Amino acid sequence: MKMKYMIAALMLAGSTLFAGGFTLYSNDLGGQLTKAQEASSFGCDGSNISPELHWSNAPSGTKSFAVTVYDPDAPTGSGWWHWVVFNIPSSINALPADFGNVSKTATLSAIQSITDYGKAGFGGACPPKGDKAHRYIFTVHALSVDKLPLDASSMPALVGFMLGANTLAKATLVSYYQR
Repeated sequence: MKMKYMIAALMLAGSTLFAGGFTLYSNDLGGQLTKAQEASSFGCDGSNISPELHWSNAPSGTKSFAVTVYDPDAPTGSGWWHWVVFNIPSSINALPADFGNVSKTATLSAIQSITDYGKAGFGGACPPKGDKAHRYIFTVHALSVDKLPLDASSMPALVGFMLGANTLAKATLVSYYQR
């Protein structure tokens, strides 16, 4: 009997997070990242340009959005956060290419916080040479709050905790990159 309730709870949780066809798209991303999205640090020589992202069908009650990029395959034991943006107004449904350049955030009043590169803004892909292709998980979160009570110095784990507590739905794209 307990298993029946656990399955019902998981189905309800899944339908809450993925309700209504909330979808993330990109004109810049296919199944593979390019040199444009490769980092220009840590031994990589890419352009470090965040891709254009746009989303549709956010659930009713959405008060703001957040965007994250995470590499679960990074050889750190805990993955690698490449981009953390939050407090994107609910009236916005797209980020232009190179929005991850922190000087562009002011035009939207969104906050880009610290990544695992140790600074705010987009940090492109830079898997170790010869390693398997890494997954780069781009996620937009529809949030139940106007603003997260965080600032640009907030670490990714703290932002992730707050996202988990306030996410109505999320949509994800996965791209791969290998050097």
